[in-house]
Amino acid sequence: MAEPQIFDNRELSWLKFNERVLEEAQDSKVPLLERLSFISIFQTNLDEFFMVRVGSLYDQMLIDKDARENKTNMTAKQQLSKIFERVKQLEPIKDVTYKKIMEELESLHGLKHISFKNATPDELKYLDAYFHHEVRPLVSPLIIDKRHPFPFLNNKQIYTIVHLDSKSSVKIGIVPNVSALKRVISLGNGGKRFILLEDVLLHYADEIFENYKVLDKTIIRITRNADINENEIQFDDDEDGTFRDVMEILVKKRKKLSPIRLQLANSLNPVAFDYLCKMLELSENQIFFTKAPLDFSFVYSFNDVLKDKSLVFNRLVPQTSSSVTRRTSMINQIKQKDLLLSYPYESIKSFIRLLTEASFDDSVVSIKITLYRVAKHSQIIDALVDAAENGKNVLVLVELRARFDEENNIGWSKRLESAGCTVIYGPKNIKVHSKLLLITRKTKDSTEYITQVGTGNYNEKTSTLYTDLSLMTANVEIALNALDVFNSLSLGHLVESSKHLLVAPNCLQNNVIDMIDHEIQLANQGEPAYIGIKINSLSDKRIILKLAEASQAGVKVDLVVRGICCLISGIKGLTDNITIHSIVGRYLEHSRIYIFGTHERCKIYISSADYMTRNTVRRVEVAVPIYDSDIKERLWNMFQTIFNDNVKTRVQLPDGTYKKIKPKKGEVPLDSQVYLFNQAYENARIVQEQHDAKALDSQSFKNDDNFFNMFLKQD
Repeated sequence: MAEPQIFDNRELSWLKFNERVLEEAQDSKVPLLERLSFISIFQTNLDEFFMVRVGSLYDQMLIDKDARENKTNMTAKQQLSKIFERVKQLEPIKDVTYKKIMEELESLHGLKHISFKNATPDELKYLDAYFHHEVRPLVSPLIIDKRHPFPFLNNKQIYTIVHLDSKSSVKIGIVPNVSALKRVISLGNGGKRFILLEDVLLHYADEIFENYKVLDKTIIRITRNADINENEIQFDDDEDGTFRDVMEILVKKRKKLSPIRLQLANSLNPVAFDYLCKMLELSENQIFFTKAPLDFSFVYSFNDVLKDKSLVFNRLVPQTSSSVTRRTSMINQIKQKDLLLSYPYESIKSFIRLLTEASFDDSVVSIKITLYRVAKHSQIIDALVDAAENGKNVLVLVELRARFDEENNIGWSKRLESAGCTVIYGPKNIKVHSKLLLITRKTKDSTEYITQVGTGNYNEKTSTLYTDLSLMTANVEIALNALDVFNSLSLGHLVESSKHLLVAPNCLQNNVIDMIDHEIQLANQGEPAYIGIKINSLSDKRIILKLAEASQAGVKVDLVVRGICCLISGIKGLTDNITIHSIVGRYLEHSRIYIFGTHERCKIYISSADYMTRNTVRRVEVAVPIYDSDIKERLWNMFQTIFNDNVKTRVQLPDGTYKKIKPKKGEVPLDSQVYLFNQAYENARIVQEQHDAKALDSQSFKNDDNFFNMFLKQD
């Protein structure tokens, strides 16, 4: 096989994904404030990409400049060159998009980003007074020259940079944005006319440095490498201190890592520009000029200023699953039948109800759970604390290496420990990314288990923003496999084999390969064969090659890959039986579904694992088989709905680019996320009608016209 033909570079594929995010900001069918949000998401994504992936490539280049990645055979230097080239093509598109959205918001709703050039006389007068009375007393300017060393610039903070006249060495002035002040300064019309704090500081820079002649000035923002590694600090098991202590040191160290990108609002003269690059140790290709604001986090404040509902998505409320009975114990319901929750369409409250119930159930003797990211105000943590304080044996694996959530997780681990939970951190050099819960009950007659396996974090906030799945089952064999996972993690070991669960790093990838091989075998025998996979990212070379082999054998392969996709589909003779879709819409597609086999005979799993090498062989991940026939049918239909989306889907072309799908003539538009939410509402309506009918028959409830509306809103 001519391997390179079917591969796309991981980093460049990710930039294609972020371009699809930017396309949502350009889509006139998306409400205007939501379009601004997509610009902010585009920027936030790019920040993290530079901090993690670009930072990692720079580290690789320093360690071994000749090392090549295993699919497109590019060195780190070649990848960086392509990345910078592509980002410099995307940045102007972002600038133009922001400008067009703001022009439309001004013409339709009066929202205007003011500059000193177009401010009214009254606004200029107000700004002058505001600067002198509110800003100037809090400004902390610095002078940089031969006598004063270049200061440390914080990651992603905004600074005003001024080039000052000097007869000898280069002299630079630096003014940080004042953190004590609001960045958005309202100039009237209910806050619809506004200016940003950095614009004010830039304008008054001459006055701030009043004893100098200002030659040039601009606004900058730097991004620092954030690629920290626990191996960077020597940690001996015999020494005092814990792994948590090591992570606290590393989190502090991250804040001091080298700059990886410099953004400027406009150009500086060559002398000041070269000096800045030298001080930050950045090359010219790491410098990015932008006409739009350097940080878009301020755009969310407009939701309070512009209260027109047409500017945002219509409010949709997660519903109580129609499979869940409200007045019946969650544990008893799960003992009767497996339950599946689909976020954000269905509410996470049913899961929280299970955990809360378990924390107070006298029959529950232990609760074991893996935590990767949790909400700031976490009801899951509260329930675990309650369980420990109620005498349950509570084991919590807290993943301290969850990127950018390290500090939060360190804090949660301390609270859980103080409440009496047993807190562990998992095997060395292996992140635990699984979403696994095991509740053990001891009754007079037997030991019972409730196992929950999910595709997303135990996080109330993201459960309303991300699409995810959560299976709850009383299946004893699945529970015993889950118990093996927890016992292994407690001992610092890895699961070597598992009959029902697929458990990375040792028994997920190989089982996936085996199931693909089975479809290949059937196709070679002339039987119908099918594979349907929904994941966030695809970069595992072994799985990619096996999918290509399946395509060549005649297996129909449907993939929904939201982000990184290193497989190129549609190449004649190689991947022409593979179709790859990507959905970027209102909710972040995060659920993972694996389907092996045609509708009549398929095996279906949900999982925490993407098909990336870091997930399949370098992390602890869990995939659970779906045995309940109703849930199996539901997931099959859900996958087909998602794959047939013709509103928010982009299809990958044989050249590796993506094209947005449009409904064909006479075809009904299908936005899968809207469809699945409508389905949740309809299921809730049916349940309510059944409830009302029973109440009428029993005469135990009075008819209430408002009950259904209350039901819809209560979650």
